Amino acid sequence: MTKRIQRSRNDKMIAGVAGGLAQYFGIDATIVRILFLLLLLPGGLSPLIYVILWVVMPEAPAAEQPRYDPYTGQPLS
Repeated sequence: MTKRIQRSRNDKMIAGVAGGLAQYFGIDATIVRILFLLLLLPGGLSPLIYVILWVVMPEAPAAEQPRYDPYTGQPLS
């Protein structure tokens, strides 16, 4: 299975970009968020980069929830 870069559904504050990048690189999302803040200081490009990544990165698919029979409570296949 290949590793894909995707916006996170679980670890997000605005759009899940930092959470998705952190998941892809195997680091904590806080580090990515701090890097975005540090990039904001010198030239102010990080908001533009964030918006571009927000548009370009696909959102991670929703985890499929198990379905149960409403009468018996048994899982449906």
